[in-house]
Amino acid sequence: MLSIVGYLVIGAIAVACLLPFLLIISGSITSEEEITRDGFSFFPESYSLESYRIALKVPEQIIRAYAVTSSLTVVGTVIGTFLSAMAAYVLQRQDFSWRNGFSFYIYFTVLFNGGLVPWYILMVNYLNLKDHYLALLLPPLLNVFFIIVMKSFLRSIPDAITESAKIDGAGDFTIFLRLILPLSKPALATIGLFTAMNYWNDWYNAMLFVNNQDLYSLQYYLYRMLANIDQIKTLMAKSGMALQVLPSEGLKMALTVIVTGPVMLLYPFVQRFFIQGLTVGAVKG
Repeated sequence: MLSIVGYLVIGAIAVACLLPFLLIISGSITSEEEITRDGFSFFPESYSLESYRIALKVPEQIIRAYAVTSSLTVVGTVIGTFLSAMAAYVLQRQDFSWRNGFSFYIYFTVLFNGGLVPWYILMVNYLNLKDHYLALLLPPLLNVFFIIVMKSFLRSIPDAITESAKIDGAGDFTIFLRLILPLSKPALATIGLFTAMNYWNDWYNAMLFVNNQDLYSLQYYLYRMLANIDQIKTLMAKSGMALQVLPSEGLKMALTVIVTGPVMLLYPFVQRFFIQGLTVGAVKG
């Protein structure tokens, strides 16, 4: 009986989480007139694909933005996950005498930073990364929180594994690559998913450092598209011109579907590892 109640509660929560996304899909295919008149509805009276037509009006640009964001997500996730795991492995080693000093140096950046202006000056004037691919790749590459999660997981791996490998003559890097990483798949999947989400949703770095349209990330490209439509509507209203029905609200929903679609398809494949990684350290024994 308890299992039935548990499944019913979990099912209700799952449906509650699914309903907003269904409303987004429904809103993306609803005519702008109906949205303005009646608001969003799960079952619209009139359907329209005008929002998708405008979103995909210049397919070359959105495909290019998809390519930029996809490459950033793949490359950044692989490199960032590897560097986070390597940093966490070093910081949790008891035989590393400087681990506390390096840990303080890394964690200190969570509490204090130089601010936006010094960061911009460093990226543009000293590193010359204006309108450069690395300006989008480097900032989200490392995250202190991910290092902490990985460090907590690595503590659950017995030290005897490392010691036995050293007796057999393996070096630290060999131990890390051939023993530690294969045993850390749940934690790697967890921080990998978070890192990928950071790259996929990033638009701020593109706004700061990119003027070249060929380097626009997907999120920033869609943001500019919405801003241009709102600007057109404002100018038409001020000039007294007949305000055309531009699907700004429906377009927001359509762009949300376009952006979240790949993430929704990817998540079920890593969910099992993601849950295992989140439960690291939940049981003490």
